Amino acid sequence: MRTWFPYPLLSTALLLMWLLLRQSVAPGTILVGIVLSTILAWVMLKLQPPRSHLRRLGHMASFGLHVVADIARSNIAVARLILRSRRQPVRSGFLSVDLDIEDENALALLACILTATPGTAWLEHDRRKKKLLFHILDMDNANAWRQTLARYEASLKEIFR
Repeated sequence: MRTWFPYPLLSTALLLMWLLLRQSVAPGTILVGIVLSTILAWVMLKLQPPRSHLRRLGHMASFGLHVVADIARSNIAVARLILRSRRQPVRSGFLSVDLDIEDENALALLACILTATPGTAWLEHDRRKKKLLFHILDMDNANAWRQTLARYEASLKEIFR
C-alpha cells in the first residue's frame, strides 16, 4: 500500500483541497481527485524532500498562535501606513539578518510565514554567510522585525531539532 500512497497525509490533504476547490463530492470529482493526489504524491517521492524530526509539539501550538497574532498586528500596521501615506511617505527597504537555522523545512516554514505577513517579503537566504535578506514596508520598525525574526528562529530551532 505504501507504494501506491507514499505520502498518505499529503494525498489526503490534496484530495480534500481538490474537493473544496471544486465544491463538489460527485463520484467523478472524487475519482479525479484521488488520481491527482496519488500522482502528485509520486512526484513528491521523486523530489525526495528532507525529513525533519519535530520536537515539542506543544510549543508548535503556541508558535502558531504567536504567528497568527503577528500577522494580525502586521495587517493593522500596514493599514495605518497606507492611511497616513499622504501625510508622511513610507520608508520601505531591505533588511539583512543573521539566521542560524539549518533545517530546510524550518527555513521553508519561515519563508512562508514572512511571505504571508503583510509588509514583508522573503527575498534571499545565503547558506554560506547564514544571512537572510527580506523586504519590509516600514523601515522605522526594523528593530522590531529583527526581534520578531530572532523569536521565530528560536522557536523553529526548538521545534525542528
